[in-house]
Amino acid sequence: MTIAADKTAFEKTPTEERIRVLREMLDERRSVRAYKTDQVPEQTIRDIVGLAQRTATWCNTQPWHLHITSGAGTERLRNALYGRAEAGQSDETDIAYPREYRGVYQDRRRESGFALYGALGIERGDADARTKQMWENHRFFGAPHVAIIDCEEALGTYGVMDCGGFIANFLLAAQAHGVATIAQAALARHSVFLREYFGIGDDRVIVCGISFGYADEGHAANKFRLGRADVDHAMTLVTE
Repeated sequence: MTIAADKTAFEKTPTEERIRVLREMLDERRSVRAYKTDQVPEQTIRDIVGLAQRTATWCNTQPWHLHITSGAGTERLRNALYGRAEAGQSDETDIAYPREYRGVYQDRRRESGFALYGALGIERGDADARTKQMWENHRFFGAPHVAIIDCEEALGTYGVMDCGGFIANFLLAAQAHGVATIAQAALARHSVFLREYFGIGDDRVIVCGISFGYADEGHAANKFRLGRADVDHAMTLVTE
């Protein structure tokens, strides 16, 4: 089949089928916290980033940049960040963490934590086990790759919003390629270290990391799912 034929077939795909495929990918995608050691082929990584590059941005600024590790590069960064975590070292985040979680947002945050710890058999009073699991962020949960995302500082909130759109599309593009992901704000706690490590200028802010690879489906950390609020909770329709 020629490329032209492929394009024609895509253009004739019914709307219902496109919706089905998108819904399926969104339903399947989850934050994966245990990975196989298999490397993702470089061309697949390039294809994922290439798809995410289609993200809409304020004035088409496309303010993100990614440093993506593979192989020994991942192991070196993994060891460095995990060592910092064990030593209690961290930096101020470039982007302020939430001031507080209130109401339903606190409820959802707790639900997420309880579901993870429950799947892993960690008791609510076991602070040491919870801390050790939290440190797994710095091991990238065993993923063979991590992407550190930075953004043009001068663009402020709008630049960070654009990066959020890119991150969402990166996660979805990876899902379409059979690659598992987890976006990690925890890695931004090492902003100064990461700038020095990768030679990132002070005119850039560290947004977050995305660990990715192939899911270890048998691991307990990947055995739970979280729900979503219904549409009526998420929107208000104004008709007059």
